[in-house]
Amino acid sequence: MNLQNRINILVELGKYLKKNDPEWQIAKQKAQNKNGWFTEAFIDKATLNITEKYLEKELLEKWTAHYHLDDLVTAKNVGIVMAGNIPLVGFHDFLSVFVSGHNQRIKLSSKDDVLLSHIIRFIHSIDANTISSIRIEENLKGCDAYIATGGNQSATYFEHYFSKYPSIIRRNKTSIAILTGEETANELNLLSEDIHLYFGLGCRNVTKIFVPENYDFIPMLKSFDQFNYFRDYNKYKNNYDFQLSLLLLNHTYYMTNESTLLVETDSIFSPISVLNYSFYSDYKKLTEQININADLQCIVGRGFIPFGQAQEPALFSYADGMDTMQFLLSI
Repeated sequence: MNLQNRINILVELGKYLKKNDPEWQIAKQKAQNKNGWFTEAFIDKATLNITEKYLEKELLEKWTAHYHLDDLVTAKNVGIVMAGNIPLVGFHDFLSVFVSGHNQRIKLSSKDDVLLSHIIRFIHSIDANTISSIRIEENLKGCDAYIATGGNQSATYFEHYFSKYPSIIRRNKTSIAILTGEETANELNLLSEDIHLYFGLGCRNVTKIFVPENYDFIPMLKSFDQFNYFRDYNKYKNNYDFQLSLLLLNHTYYMTNESTLLVETDSIFSPISVLNYSFYSDYKKLTEQININADLQCIVGRGFIPFGQAQEPALFSYADGMDTMQFLLSI
């Protein structure tokens, strides 16, 4: 299978997902039934980004041309350990290996083992050659290289287990926003999406904001109201009630719109339903310090990733800033 064939298959996949075929609808419902965090709306959001930012022919051709991909790649076996925190979170790794011309052996997360399985079956139905090059397996022994994503404890295990092989190991990451206090109501609404989409479970979700001293939080809290429906989801509501109880027991100051808690703390990682914040006095000094933080996936704000686009990665938006395609071509 040559490069153009692989691109054509991906374009057909994009058309299929956009059409929202009845079989895809069944897969989405099955995924939602299995994982309560995977609402149909959030599955559709993830799918829309994939079709618009990944699977358009012009975008794929521009992406592959950047790496001067050709049909002379000696196919290696690449093992992928997928995460499952948000729907189809590992699709970019899957896409990169497929486009590169390597074979892939995929270990799916039990939290997200429905959607990508369906997509792979669809690709197999388009071209039987992909049946041997794309396989879902429980045991990834014997691969030539690995891409593994998980929590910090899992990453430590992966680093030991895959130490003899070329690998990309991804740890916990999160995202922040830096506000100037001059944001418009629309920008705050978009920031609210960066915070709340996928219930805040993605590494690209904003979990911490930095605000100038004497910042007025009322407009921001009002912007959160668009996600008040989260209270209707027991999994989210239970987290909110638990975090609120901890704050009350510890006599910790907090603000809330009854669905999202705002808490002042130094940590950039926050629990579900909580948004951390800190005040700053020197914007330039803050941005210089933030840029070297190894735990950050994204920085949102004026001069950084625009508000509302944290959860809209494109083909060149590599996780952890590590160029997956360049890694695959170096195996």
